[in-house]
Amino acid sequence: MRAHVNAVQATATPGCSPQAAVVGIAVTDSFEIVFDSLATTRKASNLSRSPRIAFVIGGWSAGDERTVQYEGVVDRPGGAELEALKAIYYATFPNGPSRLSWPGLVYLRARPTWIRYTDFGKNPVERVELDTGQLRDLR
Repeated sequence: MRAHVNAVQATATPGCSPQAAVVGIAVTDSFEIVFDSLATTRKASNLSRSPRIAFVIGGWSAGDERTVQYEGVVDRPGGAELEALKAIYYATFPNGPSRLSWPGLVYLRARPTWIRYTDFGKNPVERVELDTGQLRDLR
């Protein structure tokens, strides 16, 4: 997952329509995804109503057919926890602190509930799937 700094994220609007966008991501040792957004964006608004999120990571480069499908629940950490997550984010995006002055900037953390890694470049195709219980055991 850390081989990629961008992902497509998907949320649902209040009317249950899909909404997707590309976001910059940083990944923790616990497979949490950290990203920033403006509170006024559709994704942030959707996540305020329903914290469920999905990501697709990878599979965009020619010859690299590895992808991660990821489902999780988002929160907005604060205090020392937020500072620790921002440090991880800034290690991936050194320009991140330059956005701190943006009005309404928020940091969001997705905690995984399901992950599937697939490598379509292998024969047979390699798949590894982790559900909520398996992910909890990894922490």
